[in-house]
Amino acid sequence: MRPEDFDYTLPAHAIAQCAAKPRDRSRLLALNANGTDHLRFHQLGKLLRAGDLLVVNDTRVLPARLIGRKPSGGRVEVLLLERRSGEQWSAWLRGSRKPSSGTVIDFGDGLTAEVLGRDERVWRLRFKGGDVEARGAMPLPPYIQRPDDGVDTDREDYQTVYAEHPGAVAAPTAGLHFTEALLEELSAQGVGRAALTLHVGPGTFQPVQVERIEQHRMHEERYVLGAACVEAIRTCKAAGGRVVAVGTTAVRVLEHCAAARGGLSPGAGRTALFIRPGFRFRVVDALLTNFHLPRSTLLMLVSAFGGRERILAGYNEALEAGYRFYSYGDAMFVEPQ
Repeated sequence: MRPEDFDYTLPAHAIAQCAAKPRDRSRLLALNANGTDHLRFHQLGKLLRAGDLLVVNDTRVLPARLIGRKPSGGRVEVLLLERRSGEQWSAWLRGSRKPSSGTVIDFGDGLTAEVLGRDERVWRLRFKGGDVEARGAMPLPPYIQRPDDGVDTDREDYQTVYAEHPGAVAAPTAGLHFTEALLEELSAQGVGRAALTLHVGPGTFQPVQVERIEQHRMHEERYVLGAACVEAIRTCKAAGGRVVAVGTTAVRVLEHCAAARGGLSPGAGRTALFIRPGFRFRVVDALLTNFHLPRSTLLMLVSAFGGRERILAGYNEALEAGYRFYSYGDAMFVEPQ
């Protein structure tokens, strides 16, 4: 298959720039056996039944975007990727010229970072003089336009209500629609919840630049699948319930672990699983997800689960109905064909 097989036309005005308020009032397109339904996210309980299990990604987004100046005065944008040890971080840098080792970047108010070196695209930095995470802005995707200092509400809006383990540089956006009240309502309905962790990396926005999608190399992302989550899934399946993955990140962890180990079992590591049409799903029975970029690996994953033509038809229906797309946009509930 080719990247253009997953293309569609999206007008700029359909790209959501801010989160819905309250967040569970976003819209929800359901693709099920009966066709399509148009709901609000707070009506999710209509699509679930007692015994179903929501599997969420409890990663916490780092306020990882910093703007600094080189000694020459040149502007440098820093995207923190991962803490290496102490105050050393891996990062992406963007500026007019690449800094050399030993360059000190000044972020103001005493916070600086010394450039230690570079491994391909990833730079090594050592920070001094302040709390890096307290100073950073949320690393919003490039299609969300903000001033350098961001918007005050992004620190809350671009974080799920159940975020726990810091390490992501992009939000698992399907989870952004949940409120504490909705989670309590679903629990009272008999819908369970279990958590895993996948630290979303910047490679999630990496474009597919090959002629055939089978040639694309996926980025690696760190995950943890705990014993409690595995046991909850086994109990759910044994009782006839459905495992409902909240987001493509949850899908990747579950299906990676099931495929790599010949059956679902706890573990931690890195996954570079590329799910595309033809993939055999072993764990996930239904999917909650946002609307993704054209030609993206995320859209390919959703198409693998729900059927390419069916998913693209759903996208077109959503566009005609005025849905909001991408990270702060609306959601889709997908049952397999």
